[in-house]
Amino acid sequence: MWMTWKCAVMDLPFGGAKGGIVVDPKELSTSEKERLTRRFTDEIRDTIGPNKDIPAPDMGTDSQTMSWIMDAYSMQEAETLPGVVTGKPPVIGGSYGREEAPGRSVALIAREACNYYDYPLTETTVAVQGFGSVGANAARLLDEWGATIVAVSDVNGAAYDPAGLDPHTIPSHDEEPEAVTDYADETIGNDELLTLDVDLLIPAAIGDVITEANADSIQAHLIVEGANGPTTFAADAILAERDIPVVPDILANAGGVTVSYFEWLQDINRRSWSLEEVQDELDQEMMSAWNDVRAEVEKRDVTWRDAAYIVALSRLVDAHANRGLWP
Repeated sequence: MWMTWKCAVMDLPFGGAKGGIVVDPKELSTSEKERLTRRFTDEIRDTIGPNKDIPAPDMGTDSQTMSWIMDAYSMQEAETLPGVVTGKPPVIGGSYGREEAPGRSVALIAREACNYYDYPLTETTVAVQGFGSVGANAARLLDEWGATIVAVSDVNGAAYDPAGLDPHTIPSHDEEPEAVTDYADETIGNDELLTLDVDLLIPAAIGDVITEANADSIQAHLIVEGANGPTTFAADAILAERDIPVVPDILANAGGVTVSYFEWLQDINRRSWSLEEVQDELDQEMMSAWNDVRAEVEKRDVTWRDAAYIVALSRLVDAHANRGLWP
C-alpha cells in the first residue's frame, strides 16, 4: 500500500509490493546469501518480470543481491533481462545514482521544507538517525549546502557535537558497518538523538522509532522522514497537535523508487544515462512532487502527510475511473 502511494505521489507508472526472507543476513556467508537469493528468485519467478513486478533493494540487500536475482531470472528465461530488477551495478544494467537516490531526495525535500518554514540552511541544525545509504547521503548533501549536522547514528549509538560534525569523515554503514561511534569524540544514545533540540530531525533508520512514548519529548521544529514508517499513527497525531510539521516518507524518500523507474527505462531501452542526467531528472521529479503536495497543504490546510495522501489517492482514483472495472 505504501509503495503504491509513494509511486502515485511521484506520478510513476508503478504499483507496490513488499516481500522478503526472514533471516539475519549478517549471520550468512556470501555463498549462503547467494544460494538463498537464487532459490528465492526461482520461487517467485512466475510473479516477477520486466513487465510484471520489478524488485528493488531494501533492508538487508544491496546491488549484489539484485545482480543475483537478475542472473537467476535470466538463466531460467534463457535471455538476459536486466529490467527484471533495479538497484543493480551499472556494469550489468544498473543506473548511476541509484544507491544515493533516497538520501538525495530526503536532502532535497528537507531543503525545500526548511525554505518553506523560513529556516535558512546556513542557520539550520540537523540530527540524523541512521547512517546507511539514506542517512549518510542526506547528511552529507545538507552539510554541503550549509546546514550544521550535530548528530548522526547507527545501531550502536550516535556521534554528537553541538558545534557541528563533518559527516564526510564518518563512514556510512556501507563504507564501514556500525562504526559511527568509533569516529566520535562525544556519543549519545539513539533515543537521546531523537529528542535533541534541533531545527530538523531526520529519522532514517527503521520504522516505528517516533512513538506515543517519546512524541511529547521531540524538540525538533521540523521532521523529514527518511526511513519507511518511522512515525507511528499515535505519534503523528501528537506531533500534529504540537504543530511540529512531519514531511512523510512517501514523498521524502521517494528518490529510490524514482531512480528505480529511471533504471527500468534504461534497461528496456538498452540505453544508459549519465550520473548528471539521472540527478537532473530526479531533482525535477522531486520538485514537481513537492510542489503538488505543497499546493494541497496550502489549499486544504492539512498536514504534509494528509496532503501526500490526497495527491496519491486522487491519482489512483482517476486512474481507476478511467480504466473502469472488468465485469
